[in-house]
Amino acid sequence: MIQLPDSLMRSRSSRSSFIVLTLALLGAASMSSYYLGLFMPLLLQAHAARNWAAAYEFGHDFYPVWLTSHDCVPSGCDPYSPEMTRKIQQGLLGRTLNSKSASDPSTDYRTFVYPAFTDLLFWPAAQFPFRSVRVVVAFLLVGLTVASVFLWMQSLSLWPAASSLAAIVLLVVGSYPVLEGLYADQLGLLVGFLLASSLFAMQRKRLLLSGVILALATIKPQMTALVMVYLLVWSCHDWRARRRFGIGLLSALLILCGTATLIWPHWIQSWARVLLRYPSYAQPPLVGEIFFFGPNLGGVASLGTAALLLTLVLAWRKRTTATTAIEFWLTLSFLLCLTAVTLLPSQGFQDDVVLLPGIFLVSYRWKELSSTKTYKALLATGTAVLFWPWLAAFVLIASRSLLPHRVFYSKAVFTLPFRTAAVFPFVLLGLLALGFQSRVSHPAEQDQSST
Repeated sequence: MIQLPDSLMRSRSSRSSFIVLTLALLGAASMSSYYLGLFMPLLLQAHAARNWAAAYEFGHDFYPVWLTSHDCVPSGCDPYSPEMTRKIQQGLLGRTLNSKSASDPSTDYRTFVYPAFTDLLFWPAAQFPFRSVRVVVAFLLVGLTVASVFLWMQSLSLWPAASSLAAIVLLVVGSYPVLEGLYADQLGLLVGFLLASSLFAMQRKRLLLSGVILALATIKPQMTALVMVYLLVWSCHDWRARRRFGIGLLSALLILCGTATLIWPHWIQSWARVLLRYPSYAQPPLVGEIFFFGPNLGGVASLGTAALLLTLVLAWRKRTTATTAIEFWLTLSFLLCLTAVTLLPSQGFQDDVVLLPGIFLVSYRWKELSSTKTYKALLATGTAVLFWPWLAAFVLIASRSLLPHRVFYSKAVFTLPFRTAAVFPFVLLGLLALGFQSRVSHPAEQDQSST
């Protein structure tokens, strides 16, 4: 065997790193240019056609939190009331919605849907003008999203080269879900960071801290519910060694809910009524879209019940697994992916940051998950689906001057970068499921040591 000189090896490595970083930068820049320079202006035009002023299009997801914190924490008014909903609509859309207008969504649209303690957590931000706060929140979310990449990598014991890590950060921040989350000031990005922080603390055996952080992540309970069930079952299995996690989680939740109850004694009932109405104006989860549930509370409830039952079965079977074992992370990633397709509404993909641990796990440890031809074929498909948005955005921007205006802005062409957004979570779920099947078929390879 011919041994290449070290200098030549370093030269090839440097060239490869440069190519990877350049491609990642091109992809992130292309998607950012497409989303901010082409997609959002078109969306604003559509809103203007509906007579929506869109005064706060930038930061629109954070506005209900800011407004209810600003108005309801000092006065104790009901953040879930119809009056507050109309005030949110007035601030976001320039007018209240009309139930008699065929072009308007439900009059419940933009109702405050977070648990009431969210307002307590963000009350300090409500002391400043929203136009300033939304900019600060967007920058903070960028930093937290970057930090979550590092935390997931550390938790999964992955140590990519600096150039690879930089490329990953560029692609994550320059991805469609994250850009949409940043533009909207979507708290799902914060929850993604809190999830990563909680699991990082758990992996470092800081179980009490891990539980407290996960409790904070329940500001969006639909993103955390399945994982929380699994980790509670995991904690109860070896209560003597793992009790700090359960104590931290339940104590922090009790404090959050109890403090909110002191200000709004009936907030849980009001919040429950809002949640029951939510499916009537929000798009169903991805699985619901496939089976055409539409705005159907029964269908959405059935999905949630099925997901919970599957979680309980899986949690019971994997309750002994140590946080250092690949089965622990496979279970966690699978449940987060299941969350994305069964619990999260499909009208936006900002909350798809919950897929990051699954993506990293499959990308770096796929050889440990399975070696079957089916798995490899699905892995190749998943890779193509994952990178499609950046490639499509680059091609679309590059060909803009070559295509007629009518063709470029046609639905078939203009939406090309979004075409795989709904497909990818299912592909990833399939990869993780095949990984489970392979691990069960080869139990000798499993590390069943307990913490």
